[in-house]
Amino acid sequence: MTKSVLREERTFMMVKPDGVRRGLAGEIIRRIEQRGLKIIACSLAAPKRAEIDKHYPKDAKWIRRVGEKTLSTFAQYNINPKKEIGTDDIEKIGRIVREWLLDYMTSGPVLKMVIEGVHAIDMVRKLCGTTIPLAAELGSIRGDFSADSPIAAQSAMRAIHNLVHASENIDEANHEIKLWFKSADLHSYRRVEEELMI
Repeated sequence: MTKSVLREERTFMMVKPDGVRRGLAGEIIRRIEQRGLKIIACSLAAPKRAEIDKHYPKDAKWIRRVGEKTLSTFAQYNINPKKEIGTDDIEKIGRIVREWLLDYMTSGPVLKMVIEGVHAIDMVRKLCGTTIPLAAELGSIRGDFSADSPIAAQSAMRAIHNLVHASENIDEANHEIKLWFKSADLHSYRRVEEELMI
């Protein structure tokens, strides 16, 4: 086996306000632990806008990616973005959607967690399912518990209610863990299954 397979990777996950309000935090934790992953930090928080502003990237590349995804969704459903949200400029749309995210993520409490385990980043994202709930696989958190659509969200001028956030890569995970937790908040322990996997 290679060292990368054995490495205990860490990732960040957040149950978003809709997930907390729907009482799904316990089910989400159950699925994480059932998969053999460890929750090494966990707390409920009511994030301030400044904290969420630091959570989501502001760089042009990320803004453009959000704008492109939104425009792609409009095209898929034959909707005129200028008529719907007043512009078809990728960067303007990206900034609008980012503001919707800030509104959404400060609308109620969230449950923030650090999760550790073999391939934790990819494993947690797989558990979550794709970010568009109606396209998420059955058996995933979003596939089983959310049916929100980008068109319904954009028509209501809001972010998609997709229950959870999970870091996409190691750099994002490191940034988000440091943003939301102090090193003293992270607790190390071994699960019984680890003796079988390592």
